[in-house]
Amino acid sequence: MDSFVRTPDASAPQETAAPAGRRARRRAQESGPRTVDVDVVVVGAGQAGLSAAYHLRRIGLVPVGADGWEQAPGTFVVLDDAARPGGAWQHRWPGLTMADAHAVHELPGKALVVPDSAQPAAEAVPYYFAEYEEQFGLHVQRPVRVERVEDEPGTVVAQGGRLRVHTRSVLAPDARVVWRTRGLVNASGTWQKPFWPVYPGQSSFRGRQLHTHDYRRPEDLADGHVIVVGGGTSAVQLLLALARVTTTTWVTRRPPAWRDEDEITPERGREAVALVDARTRAGLPPESVVGVTGLPLTDAYRAGIDSGVLRARPMFDRLVPDGAQWDTAAVPVPSGGAPGAADPHGWVDGPAFVEARTVLWCTGFRAALDHLAPLHLRGPGGGITMDGTQVVADPRLQLVGYGPSASTIGANRGGREAVRNLRRLLSL
Repeated sequence: MDSFVRTPDASAPQETAAPAGRRARRRAQESGPRTVDVDVVVVGAGQAGLSAAYHLRRIGLVPVGADGWEQAPGTFVVLDDAARPGGAWQHRWPGLTMADAHAVHELPGKALVVPDSAQPAAEAVPYYFAEYEEQFGLHVQRPVRVERVEDEPGTVVAQGGRLRVHTRSVLAPDARVVWRTRGLVNASGTWQKPFWPVYPGQSSFRGRQLHTHDYRRPEDLADGHVIVVGGGTSAVQLLLALARVTTTTWVTRRPPAWRDEDEITPERGREAVALVDARTRAGLPPESVVGVTGLPLTDAYRAGIDSGVLRARPMFDRLVPDGAQWDTAAVPVPSGGAPGAADPHGWVDGPAFVEARTVLWCTGFRAALDHLAPLHLRGPGGGITMDGTQVVADPRLQLVGYGPSASTIGANRGGREAVRNLRRLLSL
């Protein structure tokens, strides 16, 4: 795998070499950040960012670090805060295999070939991404953290003008670069923003609490009963894994939304994307595409339902020091699946108190957009008003992997749409 990780080009304004000694650090601070002008900055090198970079290459822009990039008529740069290729996939738990991974979709221009479906997704997908970056010469700059994006002083958004993207090296915080850009494709994803809901008694619970973000192996939680919170794919997969080593209780805010088919039909996919798109066009926080489509009733999931592992209870009313408490008995309700779903199971009843050693919060992620806060993009509804991938209030900004483009196949389409929008706006 490591052989595919690109060695930084000497010609690129890399931020990975740490200044040697105190005097070098002082000189770096005194001289201030280096400023580099490009036409487009891509933030993030996951599925969405690599798709956008591929399409920027196709329209003739040259990535920073490629031979002769300083003299090229049009340039772009991809910034990624991870030390190696792979996006969020490199952080997935080792037990998530390619057979189990939810809808991994190939990137444009290169087939995804997985000889062994039992290979961990955290190995197979980063390997594929690394080959992709190499094959198309994307020259991703890493590990680089984007701290903030702001307008150039005096910029009037309606008249264009440049954005300033402030970055620091992850390895050498004194190494700073400010990228002055005409357009920005934000593909920062969600992995850095795990969502932790707040429930009464949470701070009093004496056991272990962790999020999907930090889960590694079922054996780590084999020392007692586990309450799994969440109605998505991650919760279902981890319940089945944990059931091999311990007992579990599944709780959800809404009844599980099972769908009859194993695969999403094109019609169902379009309907789901349209629902998420309608929210972002209205300036509302997006729901995930996967959340709209529901859970597929695969053979493994049907077996989990039959065994009782995948039978959900409604959310507990509070956590107590040694478990969870329900104030009233649950009334079983029909499944929250789509009309015509084959499985009739919804919530089930259970004891008023469940003793637990661990609460595993499989409660999803939020878009990692803190670095865009200086641009004041969020509206009264709490979201960002979008037209596809384009921010309505500032067309220089394209959000890919946000809202309807948050799925892997949606990220590919979003990358293409973002580049098409910028090409028209900036006359690239």
